[in-house]
Amino acid sequence: MIDAHAHYDDHAFDEDRDTLLPYLHENGVEVIINSGADLESSKSSIALAEKYDFVYAAVGFHPDFADKVRESDYEELLKFTKHEKVVAVGEIGLDYHYGREYKEQQKEMFARQMNIAHEASLPVVIHEREACADALGILKNKKVWETGGLMHCFSESPETMEIVLSMGMYISLGGVVTFKNAKTAPLCAAKVPKDRLLLETDCPYLAPVPYRGKRNNSLYIKFSAEKIAELRGVSASEIISATAENARRFYGI
Repeated sequence: MIDAHAHYDDHAFDEDRDTLLPYLHENGVEVIINSGADLESSKSSIALAEKYDFVYAAVGFHPDFADKVRESDYEELLKFTKHEKVVAVGEIGLDYHYGREYKEQQKEMFARQMNIAHEASLPVVIHEREACADALGILKNKKVWETGGLMHCFSESPETMEIVLSMGMYISLGGVVTFKNAKTAPLCAAKVPKDRLLLETDCPYLAPVPYRGKRNNSLYIKFSAEKIAELRGVSASEIISATAENARRFYGI
């Protein structure tokens, strides 16, 4: 199993991080991509990647931090992209659920980080919430098909998924696909081409059923894989194998 998007630098793991990560690896988690959200968490992601050979880092500024990023932070981010264990710029994007008052700052920060991804020749990991049209516009304007892109924790419609796929991007799904109230994720899980699908946890958040509401970890990917397999009429092992191959291709690992 490969966890395409996680946050093991989160404080939720402070008490057992250094025992949990080796345990996960020993029990079937081949690779973890730990994603940054601001400057400090990007640094922490790199530190984890340096400590564990099966951990890689994505570095970037989540839209929630649009009002806090300084000019010097972009310079630091570009430096981070040169690290040998950094495999993507992310998570970046737009989130209008909480940050509507910072829309313009979000869009500027997103566009600038797309430029950094181009300069670094790295793919991007995209966070998008209630900002679909603007996000797709920036991805198109910045030619995401040249860098490569992953829509993490995808929650838009199958029709929007087709637009995303037409730009050469990948779709990542996690615990939400198992939720009883999930509407679009199961539809997309059933339809996304097998060679464009990745699995993620977004841990410590969004644990799948039967652990919904608990702290998530990469072993729980199997529950998402089982649900996706059920929706597609295939085996969970086929989903796990295909998504691992896709993750290696996307991240270049």
